[in-house]
Amino acid sequence: MHRFLIVIEKTNHNYAAYCPDLPGCIATGKTREETAKNMHAALEMHIQGLRADNLPEPKNCCLSGIYHYSGLIWKYRPRFLPRQLSDWA
Repeated sequence: MHRFLIVIEKTNHNYAAYCPDLPGCIATGKTREETAKNMHAALEMHIQGLRADNLPEPKNCCLSGIYHYSGLIWKYRPRFLPRQLSDWA
């Protein structure tokens, strides 16, 4: 089972997603939910393509978190994907 960080961003007209651990693995959608589903399919296709070409499967190395700035102090709080997204990834 693989777990990869995915980033979903709002654009002018839709949402876009990418995986920092898998360069070139991207997806778009009209909603965040549609984008997450499309990204799940893109991740599966990317991994299957690597396997078909006998290339090593990447290891996840990206972490996510939120940095909060208050005056002169930066506080880091880990951020985890919602369960629905982590089940897909």
